[in-house]
Amino acid sequence: MPSSPSLRLILGDQLSAAISSLRDANPATDLILMCELRAEACYVPHHKKKLVLVFSAMRHFAKQLQARGFKVKYVRLDDADNSGCFTTEMERILTHSGCRNCVLTEPGEYRLRQQFEHWQAAHPEYNFEIREDDRFLCSHAEFARWAKGRKQLRMEYFYREMRRRYDILMAGSKPLGDQWNLDRNNRKPMPASVQPPAPTRFEPDTITRSVITQVAKTFDDHFGDLDDFHFAVTAEQAQQVLAAFISERLPLFGDYQDAMRQDDPWLYHSHLGAYINLGLLHPMEAIKAAEQAYHQGLAPLNAVEGFIRQVLGWREYVRGLYWLKMPDYRNLNQLQATRPLPRFYWDAETDLNCLRQCVQDTKAHAYAHHIQRLMVLGNFALLAGLDPEQVNEWYLLVYADAYEWVELPNVHGMVLFADGGIMASKPYAAGGAYINRMSDYCKHCRYDVKLKSGPDACPFNYLYWNFMAEHAEQLQQNPRMALAYRHLERMSAEQRQQVDDSARIFLEQLT
Repeated sequence: MPSSPSLRLILGDQLSAAISSLRDANPATDLILMCELRAEACYVPHHKKKLVLVFSAMRHFAKQLQARGFKVKYVRLDDADNSGCFTTEMERILTHSGCRNCVLTEPGEYRLRQQFEHWQAAHPEYNFEIREDDRFLCSHAEFARWAKGRKQLRMEYFYREMRRRYDILMAGSKPLGDQWNLDRNNRKPMPASVQPPAPTRFEPDTITRSVITQVAKTFDDHFGDLDDFHFAVTAEQAQQVLAAFISERLPLFGDYQDAMRQDDPWLYHSHLGAYINLGLLHPMEAIKAAEQAYHQGLAPLNAVEGFIRQVLGWREYVRGLYWLKMPDYRNLNQLQATRPLPRFYWDAETDLNCLRQCVQDTKAHAYAHHIQRLMVLGNFALLAGLDPEQVNEWYLLVYADAYEWVELPNVHGMVLFADGGIMASKPYAAGGAYINRMSDYCKHCRYDVKLKSGPDACPFNYLYWNFMAEHAEQLQQNPRMALAYRHLERMSAEQRQQVDDSARIFLEQLT
């Protein structure tokens, strides 16, 4: 423990009183630094609602720290002397405060860790400590040990190890229900008669209203709507969202987690990702709450296991993969995709109703659930061969829960197969039939999902077969794609030509 006063730097996604950089903080001597920075708001032009969420949550957290007796130096976005840079602000405060020690919990993004490590190397006069972020349940070293020597880094096997390690949904050495993964029970379309509960909402208080005004003025050119902001901005409010999910949505979350519905983005999902990633909610709190609901008979196993797999499995897995493979991971482009991102990803002006719905939801709420992101927005990006760099930037800036450590592996590996199979065992490519099965989008679309080619056919249909044909050399040896390639081989020359012509015309018009 440092013997002299320390500067404790808290980043915008580290809003937890239990964060490692605060664990031994002394309110009598130490100084906490928090900064709102234009560089962080604009390194990609983040969705306006995301900026309001982060800045408001930061201001509320600073206020709570002050109420606990801590001295907080809070640099606001509009402060005249705001340099716009973490290390410059840190150096300025160190110089004026007389602190020789500085403590930081490791940033979640590679670019920021590099920035602080470079500063640390250039300033040996300070005792600069970068601590592990133990809000995560698997450290970098633990993930690297798990990955070492494995030919394939499949999430399923990592997830099983995490279940064993934390004794979650276990009966001794076996999983409850004798199955690790109940995903096949979680793929039901949602009947029109099923009406999900409304999301948990919070009216903006004085702090949040002030942030909304500032974001509207300062970032008016950023993507997204500011109307009807209702996110939780404190740990107490995040706990209320968790409690409402457990009691109102979790029982049917499993059944309908892959379903999509016209004009209804929220459905039975938890809406907790942004709060966990900010630090307002610890992941184990959510895991334990779901597990307890199962043991109390309040939710079925398929729902509870499905939710826990997202938090204990996917979240920890993608973070581990990110740090294991960076910085080279972001530059992979196995399928050599180069087509520019279409304008409709910004303005939703497209005849494809499913894409229009998902972009509109994203623009309005800084939110779309995982199937919208993967099997509509992402599936189109994969089939159309969109440039991974542009697609990754879009996903990073439009969603409130997006930080590079979670966004990049999910998009690069799961959505685009740009990593060539490091993450996923096959590309998540699908035609219109999948979207039609899991949603009512196709009923409101001008295209006919049953047609395979031609001007009235659903573009997902011919883009799918065009994608399969274009990448046959790379993909046809994949055993999980054997059935699709057998079907492609059975197509007549005329059918193949119709697919090729439809895809070529569509993609030319897209560009």
